Amino acid sequence: QVQLVESGGGLVQVGGSLRLSCEASGRTRETVMAWFRQAPGKEREFVAYVAWSGGNTYFSDSVKGRFSVSKDYAKNTVYLQMNSLKPEDTAVYYCAARIRRIVLSEIRRPENYGYWGQGTQVTVSS
Repeated sequence: QVQLVESGGGLVQVGGSLRLSCEASGRTRETVMAWFRQAPGKEREFVAYVAWSGGNTYFSDSVKGRFSVSKDYAKNTVYLQMNSLKPEDTAVYYCAARIRRIVLSEIRRPENYGYWGQGTQVTVSS
């Protein structure tokens, strides 16, 4: 089992930055992690992926070059650093985890992750 708790959302102006945190507990060393977001009236959208062990990261085209992911093993926490924020980044952001390995072609599908945090709201004002 894996438990996830997100934090760090808030209101920021266009061009600003926020860092989201996802603290994990349980079988963290066996997991792959991802960030998704969901805007009102839209489907949940893949944002970023990182394996808890190893350094591979992947990002959606819409955030590539602006967002980054890092890990703090001591704190069992994954971070999503969001820079140059745009109004279209406004959404509830979710941290997700999967215990089994996943092929690259499947990392963008939310149904492939069995564990989810409660979500944190990010609002970018223009």
